[in-house]
Amino acid sequence: MAQKALVLLNMGGPNNLDEVKLFLSNMFNDKNIITVKSSLLRRFIALMITTSRTKKAQANYAKLGGKSPLVGYTRKLVDKLQKEMSEYYVTFAMRYTPPFCENVIRELQTRGINEVVLLPLYPHYSTTTTKSSVEDFEDVAKTLGYAGKISLIERFYEDDNYNRLLVKKIKEALGEQNPSNMELIFSAHSLPQKIIDKGDPYQKEITLHVELIKKLLQEENLHFKAIHLAYQSKLGPVKWLEPSLEDKLKSLTNKNALIVPISFTIDNSETEFELSLEYAEVAHHLGFERYLVATCPNDDEAFVEMIKKLVESQTKG
Repeated sequence: MAQKALVLLNMGGPNNLDEVKLFLSNMFNDKNIITVKSSLLRRFIALMITTSRTKKAQANYAKLGGKSPLVGYTRKLVDKLQKEMSEYYVTFAMRYTPPFCENVIRELQTRGINEVVLLPLYPHYSTTTTKSSVEDFEDVAKTLGYAGKISLIERFYEDDNYNRLLVKKIKEALGEQNPSNMELIFSAHSLPQKIIDKGDPYQKEITLHVELIKKLLQEENLHFKAIHLAYQSKLGPVKWLEPSLEDKLKSLTNKNALIVPISFTIDNSETEFELSLEYAEVAHHLGFERYLVATCPNDDEAFVEMIKKLVESQTKG
């Protein structure tokens, strides 16, 4: 039996329509998401958002088959990793929906695992994603008295193998289209500007990441008409990172675009619903001739290999 474990971390997504309310409530009760100091005020804000958004969110997930695709893709990735990394017990925990850290850590204890590598499946570090997921795992581990060694891979947007995989995904989405006729838009999940102003490195790392991929595209002789960065998934009246994807699409005179969801490694409602359905409709109304969306790495064999090498490098270090 393996003495070491690799635990993939992610935000999670509803496994059925009944879990939509749980997902929203847990997310907006997270102190790293709603950053007010008062926990009472945070609970009130979370209740208001959850109450106002649950029905609409359920309708959106219904269009995806009644659940988020994220958990299913993650299970496929875990299965492939387990076959390639037999010396590890490979599993995953979600932040806001099952499987939660508690059950995963209890399983580690049952198996007698004394060494854990945490891999948050966010390429870029943010307090709203990496910090939140890791804090949750560590807090639950402490509560349950888990005494094993925990090491962490905080970010991997600079990893060359990962970025070559993203270029591969761009090529797959491009198909037979001539890149010189296409606008390439990297779409990242937005954050409130105030979180960035407090020192969150997310925007800086996203910007650096785009530059790294640009260089690889040049190496591959893939020359797009222009390359852009935009942000999606804004919520509420506060100032968020700009430009929004909608504003970016409106600004383009060339009506041919390929969207790359740069901040996601696993397809979820933000990619399969928001990008592939909602923004596709926006693009249609704006007169776009072509509106393409690249898939996330998901369980691609190259992603499996990249994670394996990343973990090997971490444990050697």
